Amino acid sequence: MIKGLDAVLISSENPKALADFYKDKVGLQFEDEFEYGEKGEAGFMFKVGATGLTILPHDKVKGKNQDSSRIMLNIEVDDEEVEVKRLKEAGVKVVQDVYHVEGYGLIATFEDPDGNYFQFVQVRAS
Repeated sequence: MIKGLDAVLISSENPKALADFYKDKVGLQFEDEFEYGEKGEAGFMFKVGATGLTILPHDKVKGKNQDSSRIMLNIEVDDEEVEVKRLKEAGVKVVQDVYHVEGYGLIATFEDPDGNYFQFVQVRAS
């Protein structure tokens, strides 16, 4: 039986810089820095609702993501307008400004320093 999604992992050539971006610019709740792998490199954990986001080094990951649209993180916010404005003021790259999806809610798409896309979403009330 599947119980839930424990974590999403993002590999990066520079996990510290990417973790700092998600902590300082996006505002995710930082949980822990830990030693990862045989070389003792640093990994970084965040809590996003009930799911974790872990940023790790990976020896096969170099440079920016070449296929940014393949997987995106949807980060739920309570006020799309306020949160999107905050990211814009922080200099976060906007890929698609706020738009509405009928029956779902509001979405805006951004790019992190590694070229990964993430979205702020404000879902409609249940």
